[in-house]
Amino acid sequence: MMTSKAMRLARAKHTRLGRFLCRLAGEETGAVMMEYVILAVLIAAACVVAVAMFGKTIVGMFDVAAKGATGDHTGAKTAQDATRTQEGTDKGKADTYHDSMHQ
Repeated sequence: MMTSKAMRLARAKHTRLGRFLCRLAGEETGAVMMEYVILAVLIAAACVVAVAMFGKTIVGMFDVAAKGATGDHTGAKTAQDATRTQEGTDKGKADTYHDSMHQ
């Protein structure tokens, strides 16, 4: 239940002058939402970087699992060797990136 002062303030916000005064006083109702948007963008950027760096390795692992499940063990072994090679290459790129960022 709202007090009479809170009710008057809520009614005042519906007028032009009331909205102007609230903006002038620094009402920050949208500030929290903007912080969540910034966090979501940073998380999305981290996911994109992770997929770009390790995407081929992840696809290779699923390829090995799929071939192993279907009984193509020779193909699975070949795909696993290729995935391990790609994994080493990706790790080298990630290490180079890490070292360049922390100098």
